[in-house]
Amino acid sequence: MAFGNAHSAVIADDHAIVRGALIAALTDPAMMDGHTIEIVETVENGIDAIAAIRKHRPDLVMLDVSMPHAGGTEVLIEARRWSAASKIVIFTGIESGGKIAELVETGADGVFCKSDDLSVVTDSIPRILQGARIVCERFTNLLEEAAGLEPLTDRERQVLNLVVAGRTNKEIAATLGISAKTVDRHRTGVMGKTGSHSAAELIAFALREGLIGGRTD
Repeated sequence: MAFGNAHSAVIADDHAIVRGALIAALTDPAMMDGHTIEIVETVENGIDAIAAIRKHRPDLVMLDVSMPHAGGTEVLIEARRWSAASKIVIFTGIESGGKIAELVETGADGVFCKSDDLSVVTDSIPRILQGARIVCERFTNLLEEAAGLEPLTDRERQVLNLVVAGRTNKEIAATLGISAKTVDRHRTGVMGKTGSHSAAELIAFALREGLIGGRTD
């Protein structure tokens, strides 16, 4: 819980160098515009990130999109479920308008590119803690280019993952506990939103837009 300018934070990234850089930046009050941030836990995979968020309900979560076991989007969804007040700041190397739109739609408070200077993130953290939602300039441009792409729902993303894995509609239905008819409806919706006309085109789109990954249960 936050008290004045004191905040708790969880860092989730599978690269030790990135975790170290974020720890150094976040715990430096000069870089945080006077905010004091205590790192309550650092983790290197998505499952541990969800557990840490449930345990600490931190004021701030620094979250990588591409991590083992559960991706950033899935962690973000769980974070919103278990700690709605947490400010979720996502950083990623995936430069896909579709993926960035999905993260914003899912409720990220900040989305930044890993190739940006660290100061772009650190300058934004105090504002995000005070309630701002910030997307870096590079990703803002991507969002403008992808403005016509309607975000996939959570269920559609699950179906997409299973289609890419080569599952039939019957197998997808059994995995998700829904009817094959419902699977077909979701699959049709995914293809419509992505402009795909075949399974091959759908897989190619998913790979290009970084929409594959995460849990299917």
